[in-house]
Amino acid sequence: MSKDPVCGMTVDERKSKLKSEHDGKEFYFCSPGCKSAFDRDPHRYGHS
Repeated sequence: MSKDPVCGMTVDERKSKLKSEHDGKEFYFCSPGCKSAFDRDPHRYGHS
């Protein structure tokens, strides 16, 4: 399980199709809105 870096929700990375990579690390998201927010400004969320 992973934590959505935007909203903090727990996400099953095996089931989620929403993911992005930043600084060599994969991030998984609960919704397209969270993924979009991360993709617009990954430094805001990428290091939490």
